[in-house]
Order: sequence, then structure tokens, then C-alpha cells
Amino acid sequence: MFQEYALFPWLTVLGNIAYGLEMKGLGAAERDAIARRTISLIGLEGFEHRFPRELSGGMRQRVALARTLVYEPAVLLLDEPFGALDAQTREIMQDELLRLWRTTRNTVLMVTHDVAEAVYLSQRVCVMSGRPGRIVETFDTALDHAPGREAVMLSDRFTALRNQVWLKVREQVTGKAA
Repeated sequence: MFQEYALFPWLTVLGNIAYGLEMKGLGAAERDAIARRTISLIGLEGFEHRFPRELSGGMRQRVALARTLVYEPAVLLLDEPFGALDAQTREIMQDELLRLWRTTRNTVLMVTHDVAEAVYLSQRVCVMSGRPGRIVETFDTALDHAPGREAVMLSDRFTALRNQVWLKVREQVTGKAA
């Protein structure tokens, strides 16, 4: 899943989600059942027959995520999936991704330049060097999200992890150790 939605503007939410299943050769009834189950999973019931132009940015991103999820991938690859969203929608989508992860338990590999996002969403954050890209340090960051977003983001553990990761990223960008 990419930062841009890459939805087909002439297809509805249901059509966009079912498109790949059609290309895969699944019959209409099976495509429809899988797409509708995925629409329910991402919380877009009632929007099945809307076109992308009729959706908010967050809803479009949910459709793009659903289009990926219908394949039931063992690994979900996300390339800055929330980068084009406003701050409030981005936070909602982060929490939605956590909810979906708890439901599916898929492995998720996400690229982001947002350190707070990486720490909040991840069990492990890998900081990469510039070219050639290589992992320079890994941080175990698994946080308990049960208390809720605000409690996690305001916790000493989150702040400490965010600062550690940020300093390592800054070192890679500036070439100077903190």
C-alpha cells in the first residue's frame, strides 16, 4: 500500500476493493462476499456504492488498505501510508491500523519518516542509514496500547523511546552523534 490512494475513480468502494479479486479470477459472488467482509472490517459500511471523489482522505486510505487486505497477505507492506493525510485523520488511521493488526495479526512492515508514528505503531523500529540504505540500529518499542492513545503518547516510556529513535535518525541525517 502506497502513500497515494491509487483508487480507480470510475469504480465504487466495493468495485475498487473487489477489482484485484476479479483479476485473480474469483467469481462474482465470492468477490462480493470477500469485499463486503473487508468493508466491514475497515468500518466503511454504508459507503459501498460511493465513488472515491465522494470520500474523505481517510476513507480513501481505508479503501486502499482494504484493497490490500482482501488478498490476506502474510506480510503487509506500507510505504508512508498516512503521509498525505491531515494530522487528525492520520491519528485515526494509525489507531485503525492497530485495530486491524490486532484482528488479523498480519506482519506489517511500514516505512515512515514520522518518528512518533513509528514508535507508537511498532513493536520494533529500525533506523536506516542514507545510501546505501542499511539498518544502523533497532529499537524494541512494543507499547501497551490498552490505556488509550493519549495515555501512551504522554507516557515516560513513549517519550524516552521517541527521543532515542529521533536522536539516532538525526545522527544519520546530520552525520554527527548527539
